[in-house]
Amino acid sequence: MRTIGLIGGMSWESTAQYYRIINTAVRQRLGGLHSAELLMYSLDFEAVERLQHENRWDEAGALLAEAARRLRAAGAKCLVLCTNTMHKVAPQIEAATDLPLLHIADPTGIEAARIGAHRVGLLGTQFTMEQSFYRERLEEMHGLNVLIPEASDRAKVHRIIYDELCAGRIEESSREYYRSIIRQLISDGAQAIILGCTEIMLLLGPSDCPVPMIDTTSLHALAAVDFALSDASVNEVPC
Repeated sequence: MRTIGLIGGMSWESTAQYYRIINTAVRQRLGGLHSAELLMYSLDFEAVERLQHENRWDEAGALLAEAARRLRAAGAKCLVLCTNTMHKVAPQIEAATDLPLLHIADPTGIEAARIGAHRVGLLGTQFTMEQSFYRERLEEMHGLNVLIPEASDRAKVHRIIYDELCAGRIEESSREYYRSIIRQLISDGAQAIILGCTEIMLLLGPSDCPVPMIDTTSLHALAAVDFALSDASVNEVPC
């Protein structure tokens, strides 16, 4: 089993889901009392969030690059950045070590292809919805047509993520608001909805969406499990 290196804390609410999903999947695949071999570097999200909203992305990237170096030194064999938005600084993280960074957009694009969805709606932070770093990877590498909500809806989706979900608050009114945005995206032609922020899975489930829902958190965590177990069989993993 190869050791997974998680860069988390952005927010810890969703990073906790990575830990749960990864360990549950390893136990299911290997049986017995097996769990994942992983390392985690959890950042103080207050500092990262401030840099995001002050447009100081190079400084934020430097923080995450240092986390990557520390995970490499501790023995990680891959890097998993437990957030969609901070993949904006993926090139800085990749340049910091020789470890592979498992990019969150890739299992997302693969899942869209698997279910036959070519036109997808994207929910996430304003950074993820509006800037090119995420949508272009989905469009150019995975051939998707990505739809996003109207500007006022993007602002409210963003606010709910930071003010509620990252703080551990789940509000029924916000769930209903997201449902209304999903309905509009479907009306615009979306064949599936991407939960492009790792906290949104805390608010929405499949019953909230009449088309397939692509949960980036779960897909990314399972991609890490695939990597960890790709060179190991049950008999090769020590108890």
